[in-house]
Amino acid sequence: MKALLSKASGGPDTLSLEELPDPVAGKGQVLVAVQACAINYPDVLIIEDKYQFKPPRPFAPGGEIAGVVEAVGEGVTDWAPGDRVIAVPGHGGLAEKLVLSPAQLYRLPEGRSFEEGAALLLTYATTIHALLDRGRLTAGQTLLVLGAAGGVGLAAIELGKAFGATVVAAVSSEEKAEAARAAGADATLVYPRGPLDKEASKALAEAFKAAVGPKGADVIYDPVGGDYAEPALRAIGWEGRYLVVGFPAGIPKLPLNLTLLKSCDVCGVFWGAFAARDPEANRAHVETLFRLWSEGKIAPRVTEVFPFAEGGTAIAKMAARAVIGKVVVRVAVT
Repeated sequence: MKALLSKASGGPDTLSLEELPDPVAGKGQVLVAVQACAINYPDVLIIEDKYQFKPPRPFAPGGEIAGVVEAVGEGVTDWAPGDRVIAVPGHGGLAEKLVLSPAQLYRLPEGRSFEEGAALLLTYATTIHALLDRGRLTAGQTLLVLGAAGGVGLAAIELGKAFGATVVAAVSSEEKAEAARAAGADATLVYPRGPLDKEASKALAEAFKAAVGPKGADVIYDPVGGDYAEPALRAIGWEGRYLVVGFPAGIPKLPLNLTLLKSCDVCGVFWGAFAARDPEANRAHVETLFRLWSEGKIAPRVTEVFPFAEGGTAIAKMAARAVIGKVVVRVAVT
């Protein structure tokens, strides 16, 4: 099989498409022929050794996939060759074949493409966990979403609306604002590119406050970090919840006096650990996502599909923060 391998720490240019022996499904395992692999910001970090997990090299990046069961190992009864599946392996998805445990697999609904399926779980499962478990979002509350045109940002807009919130989407360009409005955002705000000096930070805080209204945001969803975090926190409401999701703009240092003045919570969101620690709660969330998907209330927005040989280019585009929605690599050659 072919795999796009990381052999040394570095950027997407260090990846190489190589031939490897086909993997085999062992006892209690499932062999999946990967059809499509979505690209996410962890793929940028993992090849640079900056992610929470550092798999031994060589490894293929690619954290979420859709494919077809090719073979099952001894003892596997819930899956059979030909089943269409989606999964979040964490890495290894940029390869033609992948061995997974049955517990990692979900059925790809009929009528949904592999590209759509590959783009669903990581962003939406992270976001539903963030909004409901960590953010305690309820109908009628105000949700401020930073980086609102990215994969998790658009997921936060759609899920926020599905749960009855008023959603304010913050983005870095008018093109991204248009994507946020198309996803259902009630209001949009275009913020400047960082770094921000003291005056620019103060001005952004005032813009956030104006956008969310006088009571402030009940929940702030932040997959961006950097210089945007403090201005956003200044716009939080009394006993609001600030959700820490990611740091493509850098790891911020928040003035903790603001948490005292607003009696607010700063909440970390680590979906992978949540799913591992409480798989039943995670599966319940995923069932909710499938229901919302079937009802048309959420839909992965795949804006570009790359051929397998250009998987590194897809990761580079993610690293440049130039992606609107989701980008997917088509692994299978048709």
